[in-house]
Formats: sequence, structure tokens, C-alpha cells
Amino acid sequence: MKRRIVFLDRQSLIADLRAPSFEHDWVDYPQTAPEQVLERIRGADIVVSNKVKLPGEILAQAPTVKMIAVAATGTDIIDLAYCRAHGIVVSNIRGYAVHTVPEHAFMLILALRRNLLGWRADLQAGLWQQAEQFCLFTRPIHDLYGSTLGLIGYGSLGQAMEKLAEAFGMRVLVAEHKGAPALREGYTEFDAVLRAADVISLHVPLSAETRHLIGAREFGLMKPSAILINTARGNLVDEAALIEALRSRRIAGAGFDVLAVEPPRAGNPLLELDLPNFILTPHVAWSGREAMQALADQLVDNIEAFVAGAPRNVV
Repeated sequence: MKRRIVFLDRQSLIADLRAPSFEHDWVDYPQTAPEQVLERIRGADIVVSNKVKLPGEILAQAPTVKMIAVAATGTDIIDLAYCRAHGIVVSNIRGYAVHTVPEHAFMLILALRRNLLGWRADLQAGLWQQAEQFCLFTRPIHDLYGSTLGLIGYGSLGQAMEKLAEAFGMRVLVAEHKGAPALREGYTEFDAVLRAADVISLHVPLSAETRHLIGAREFGLMKPSAILINTARGNLVDEAALIEALRSRRIAGAGFDVLAVEPPRAGNPLLELDLPNFILTPHVAWSGREAMQALADQLVDNIEAFVAGAPRNVV
């Protein structure tokens, strides 16, 4: 039986995709607009999507679809309830970003703790040239050694962050679920982590429970010297509360790789936040070339496993 596979946003993955080992027709679309989804998935057996949304009302009109292969870890683009109710297997990618995302997160941490953007601005302003001694003391610098990293999310990425933090000599606290009635061994109460951490890094998926996990209340618990890192999903943080926390110096800084709406075609206040204590990158923490190739290889593995009758990485 020949399987029809449709990749809705092939342009989102810079990697080689090997041909699956079974008989198939594979169709690539560089990008797919919402109004094009139904037309393109009709008649497909397997749909591949990185960020193109697949709601239940669309899937209901494409009854041939039996598998959705998500070309990412996050599955908030998929109507999982519909898929489970109608026997559509959804498989995602796991573990591929275990080096690339933590490296990006620590790039942001180091830049903020050592005030990289501020020093660059001072140099551009000619302050070093005017200095009376060999160095400048216009910006504070804080070492990572001896500081505390608070991890919110302790999957493969959180654990990889812990290893890097320990190599820097940091103390690591892992947050229990917000509002959890009991603590698991090795975890610290959520609010206690916010109060104690010098650096807080988010590594949880976006869901109804985690939307705006960090808002005005949470910023109020953090140290004024703390920084917040988000390489996960934009809507984990209330962006208006973040802006207020940065402008009022309620926290010392933030490094983000994500926004609530991507791409931000209608703009976003964070894009205009020209502050030395805020760094924004365009959702690229995951995209090291080696990581993207590992993703591509695992994507085909997932599809082959489904066709062989032994689905893997099922959500």
C-alpha cells in the first residue's frame, strides 16, 4: 500500500530528509497558510507539521489522515482531543534539542549576568576612550559561580541545563508544579524557587495549566537581581507583566527566544523594548544545524515506526 505523506511547512527544517523505507508519495510545501491546510491534507495518510495548526474541524474533513508527525516537541498546534477520539496517532520529536537549547539559554544567561549589551553600548558611546583608568565600572557584572539557577521544567532540557549549571558552579533548584499539594523528592516548592533563584529558566510545554505561568504575582516574588530566561513558549509569560517588571527594575533582566504570537506580523511591544537588560532572539534556540538533522532523522523514524505498526513517541 502506497502512503501519501504531506509536509506542510518544509521550509521550517534545514536538514536532509531521507526517504522512508516503504512505498510512498511525499509532497513538500514550503509554508502553508491556514486557509490552505484542508486542501493540502485531503487524501493524505500522514501529515507532517512543525508549526501549522491542525484543528479538529479541519481534520474532520480529511478522514484519510491516520498519523500526524509533528516536526517539533511541542504539540499545542494539534487538537489532541480530536485525534485521540478519532484514532489519529500523533508522534512528536524528543531529545533532539538537548544540547542546542541549553547552549542558547546559557548564551542569554551569560550575556545578561555580565551585561554584554550594556558594555557594547558604552563602547559605542566612546566611554572607554574617555576613561581615566584602564577599565570601565559603568555596569555591574555578576558571576555564575555560586549563584542559583531555578528550573521550571525538568525533562531532558531541564536536566541538560542542570549539567551546564553545575559545570559553572551554580546551585540548582527544580520547581515543583505550581500549586502542587505535595513535593516530589528532589523538587522545591514553586514559589520558593522564584524567591531563591538568581536565574529562572523555563522548560515546560504550553498548555491551559501553564499559560501565563509567570505573571505579575510571580515577578513580585523574584529577587530584584534575578533574570528570567524563556526558550520554551511565549505564552508561558504574561508579556505585559514582563515589560512592567523590566521597566520598573522589579527584576534585573530577561532573555527570550519566543513570543506569544509568531511571527509577530502585527508587532509586539517586546520588539520595541530597547533596554540593555532584555535580549530577544527569533525562536532559534532549537535550530542548531546538528540538532535539526537529528530532528529530521527522528521524524522519519517516527513515520516508519507508525507504518510498521509500532508507533513511537506517541503523545
